[in-house]
Amino acid sequence: MTTASTVSAPRETIAIHSENLCRHYRMGNNVIRAVDGVSLEIHSGEFVALLGTSGSGKSSMLNLIAGLDRPTSGSVVVQERDLAKLSREELAKYRLHVVGMVFQSFNLIPSMTIAENVELPLRFAEVERSRRSALALEALDRVGLRARIHHRPSELSGGEQQRAALARALINRPQLLLADEPTGNLDSHTGTEILDLIRDLNEQMGMTVVMVTHERALAQRYAQRMIFLADGRLVDDRPNTPLASSAREAQQ
Repeated sequence: MTTASTVSAPRETIAIHSENLCRHYRMGNNVIRAVDGVSLEIHSGEFVALLGTSGSGKSSMLNLIAGLDRPTSGSVVVQERDLAKLSREELAKYRLHVVGMVFQSFNLIPSMTIAENVELPLRFAEVERSRRSALALEALDRVGLRARIHHRPSELSGGEQQRAALARALINRPQLLLADEPTGNLDSHTGTEILDLIRDLNEQMGMTVVMVTHERALAQRYAQRMIFLADGRLVDDRPNTPLASSAREAQQ
């Protein structure tokens, strides 16, 4: 008699894991507890929002995940890399190949064309010049800026500059996109366009997205999960059904 084998469900891959993560700063005789004992897990392909008021620790947490800052204690492991144990050179490679970052300020170089700005990570990665132009064009095409490749940042609107910054963040096909208030300098309509783009990339490419925002309505509309910080501590962590996804399903 043949016994049917049981097929176990695939385990979700953990993209980010922090354990009692702390980042404390000394200011005179005072200790600023920017991140104070945060433990969490984020799975690959999740769209997560970090929420909280100014000073809650959102950006400090994002900087630790990005490898832009080192923990005072505890650990943060991203794609099986314990960031606290990496050398400066290893952290630079991690940021270059694993992480894409988008900030409230677009951080584009004014003297360069949009194509040249987007190509920058490829230069740092020492990708051959012959390949860089095609990859930059592909990235700009993905964010709807193919016709603007020869323009400089000053010739673009705020929304277009943020699209260019997003293309630059995506050009190395990162596994993780970190967005720190990505709509902070944009009007509501343009901000919605940018977050629609980020959501589509999350769904189409399976890229893990961690977005810092103080706007709960944005998190409810786009994130699959909302993590709340206050005074450097995790105070709530709840699943969310994005309103944008619900609206699309209702139209189908």
